Amino acid sequence: MSDISSKTLIELALDLAQNLSSKDRFDRLLDTVRKTIACDAVALLAVSGELLKPLTLQGLSRDTLGRRFYLSDHPRFQQICASNTPVRFPANCELPDPYDGLLIDREGDLPVHACMGLPLYFEQNLIGVLTLDSFTPEVFDDIPNRTLEVISAMAAASLNTGLTLDLLEQQAHHSQQVLEELNQAAWHHDSDEIVGESPVMKRLKQEIALVATSDFTILIQGETGVGKELVARSLHLQSSRYKAPIVHVNCAALPDNLIESELFGHVKGAFTGADKNRAGKFSIADGGTIFLDEIGELPLAAQSKLLRVLQNKEVQSLGQDKIQKVNVRVIAATNRDLAKEVEQGRFRADLYHRLSVYPILVPPLRDRKGDVQLLAGFFVELVKRKLGIPQIKLQSDLVAYLNAYDWPGNVRELEHLISRAALKARAYQSGKDIVRISVADCGELKSADVAEETLHESTTPKSLALGGLNLRQATDAYQKNLVAASLEKHQGSWSAAAKDLGVDRANLSRLAKRLGLSVDKVVKR
Repeated sequence: MSDISSKTLIELALDLAQNLSSKDRFDRLLDTVRKTIACDAVALLAVSGELLKPLTLQGLSRDTLGRRFYLSDHPRFQQICASNTPVRFPANCELPDPYDGLLIDREGDLPVHACMGLPLYFEQNLIGVLTLDSFTPEVFDDIPNRTLEVISAMAAASLNTGLTLDLLEQQAHHSQQVLEELNQAAWHHDSDEIVGESPVMKRLKQEIALVATSDFTILIQGETGVGKELVARSLHLQSSRYKAPIVHVNCAALPDNLIESELFGHVKGAFTGADKNRAGKFSIADGGTIFLDEIGELPLAAQSKLLRVLQNKEVQSLGQDKIQKVNVRVIAATNRDLAKEVEQGRFRADLYHRLSVYPILVPPLRDRKGDVQLLAGFFVELVKRKLGIPQIKLQSDLVAYLNAYDWPGNVRELEHLISRAALKARAYQSGKDIVRISVADCGELKSADVAEETLHESTTPKSLALGGLNLRQATDAYQKNLVAASLEKHQGSWSAAAKDLGVDRANLSRLAKRLGLSVDKVVKR
């Protein structure tokens, strides 16, 4: 190849001039690049702080889209981002390749191959990287620099056009957001990004963007493990209050006798043990957002006091006559059906309507078609850093295996599964540069339809008799007896009982609270 052809250049310019979505624009960019430069894999990545985020790719496994490449972990990416001109790596380059094991047409370690990276600058700012790989060594060596400069300039223009409204704006606030979030240790996460491209997740992201800029009270509903906290954080960060704190309150973990103090504060001497003034969560969140997680677990007495705050925007500390005005946006979350809780008298109807000014339903993972592989790639990259593994690859049969499961524990279950599987795979493949996660590393996953069929086959009508109770009542009665027996067995020790039952101590405490169990030297039923 001597130079880029006029026809190709005009075709690329016309493509970029069309009113396309970002994804279509980027896909067409890669199509045109591959027409110009023969390669086996090409990827467009956006720069976001100290990491590179894949936007679109060809010739690489789809889970690569869910990965996030930290520059500190990838010296090849470091060199590309530090350069102002295209970087061609020699075929015998000993630097680890970030795509090792990820190319579709190649199983196993990458052989000697050609690798090239184009840094993408717009107005002297590095906004992305275009990478090209070929199994033919030295295939990129004779391409004129002018050809690569033109491709880089047009790719940068395309990237800038597609991401002006979201990527560049996010980058402008990145450093500031990091500093603000460091002051909120209880809310530290590996990422605030909502990963997913399924139709239901696209609708969720649009809904978040729509309501985030308002001051509406929001009720986030969804099953356990779907990511309700992440949605709350996203709502806050996209609001005008993003510079102010977001205060997380786990309503299920609040002791009944301290709920009012935790939420609204107290003054010294307000009750036994109150040896100093203490600000409540609403006061701390003044000017920002308060996230009331597991709101359905609040007892009725506390619900009435919370309702007063929502109605009047006023809080009164325990032991104090003075009333404080607060400017707080309230976001609540629950895995319960609060409408049914209202019908059964376990939740105040007036509070429910105050909280659900704008309800948001977070879909379960089983309804997010195509997202399991992206999330798996995302979690693989996180656990890779935590375990210090150079590269982790998902075996091809594993993806189908994960997609066939219905994920009752949702995204959280997938994250924990990937973490366990990576740990096992590393132990079995010690010393290898690429650790491959297989079906065997994940253990047996039993989908809901299989579990239902097994239950149907092994359960007689007699065993299904509930003694006049509905399913919820019978389940609660069984759980109550089981928890009570374990607590009695361990002389009221919550930790020992939790270990005996194979559950988390905090979850056991919340369950016991809901079932009406408490420990005071002896177990009360």
